Amino acid sequence: MFEAVDRSGTYTTKYEDAVKKFGTNDLLPLWVADMDLASPECVQDALVKRAQHPLYGYTVYPERYYTAIQSWYEKAYGWQIKKEWIVPCYGVVPSLNFAIEAYTKPGDAILVQTPIYPPFVSSVKHRKRKVLENTLDYRNGRYAMDFRDLEEKAKEAKLLLLCSPHNPTGRAWDREELEKVIGICHDHDVLIVADEIHGDMVYGKEHRSLGSFTAAEKHCAVLNAPSKTFNVAGLNTSFAVIPDTHLRRAYKLEQDRSGITNGTPFGIEALMAAYEGGEPWLKALKIYLQGNMDFVRSALQEKGLPIVPVTPEATFLMWLDCRGMGLTQKDLVQFFIQKARLGLNDGSSFGTGGEGFMRLNIATSRKVLKEAVGRMAHAYNEIKK
Repeated sequence: MFEAVDRSGTYTTKYEDAVKKFGTNDLLPLWVADMDLASPECVQDALVKRAQHPLYGYTVYPERYYTAIQSWYEKAYGWQIKKEWIVPCYGVVPSLNFAIEAYTKPGDAILVQTPIYPPFVSSVKHRKRKVLENTLDYRNGRYAMDFRDLEEKAKEAKLLLLCSPHNPTGRAWDREELEKVIGICHDHDVLIVADEIHGDMVYGKEHRSLGSFTAAEKHCAVLNAPSKTFNVAGLNTSFAVIPDTHLRRAYKLEQDRSGITNGTPFGIEALMAAYEGGEPWLKALKIYLQGNMDFVRSALQEKGLPIVPVTPEATFLMWLDCRGMGLTQKDLVQFFIQKARLGLNDGSSFGTGGEGFMRLNIATSRKVLKEAVGRMAHAYNEIKK
């Protein structure tokens, strides 16, 4: 059912930007967080049908758009959200920036939990705010929050940018962890903006949306999109869920000031089709992706590579602990590019706690992953000589 699709000629970032990112296109790219796997047929069919209409003009968000999101949230997360809480947007990263502008001012301190998806830090810096790092604890192959440090830094912070599930570590935060975060932020009057774009890609446990906690409802903005789940990132369709009227009004003001307010006809169609008919496909996809993760873990062990993947509870990204290779970060990056001819994400780009790690995208075919691990093993054996 799931095979890697040839993406040549489609101007895809994963392949077309390889030279700019790695200095060569003579490698197997397994970096940017979209899938080599086809979107569900219900999405394809909806886009084809829409494309057959010969006009592609300005498009409003129909009632069906909001209903699709509401139904998905109730079914997937058990959270009943109101239509007026939903604010359509162009993408989660723009939404992060709108929220920073809406809820803080230049010089204010904003908490991030490193290692973290790079736009969390860059968005704070670009907006002239202060970055406060609450670095995650990595022990016995698993990441956890440092609540003592979080509490101390919350005394200074105005906002927490929460990645839930967490990218790149793959943690799906437990109810108890989220309750502690909410309690600390409430005690110190810190608002929370939660990026939940990987919330549907959780394995063996439930994703709990931050806004579904009564204690957080009036103190948060939740950002989401169908892009990771259904592989439609290029269609630029996302949304914020903001229950509190004042927070929502402030957010919408910043979004309106940006001029990014129009939806695209194809993005709207993709979201509705995915949330209305994509659930069976998603269930099968998650089984396939879990199989890919198991394969990579076993193959690394069988090849005798000193690379330990952090077991992901969510996302289709594997965070590889490469510290056993005994290389500096610069040499580690060059090992993957020049020796193994693989394009992975440099762990240091995720900030504090990222050195010694690399991020691998496993949302591709088993054949491609077998080739990738084979390249790692061959290259490692060569440098050992």
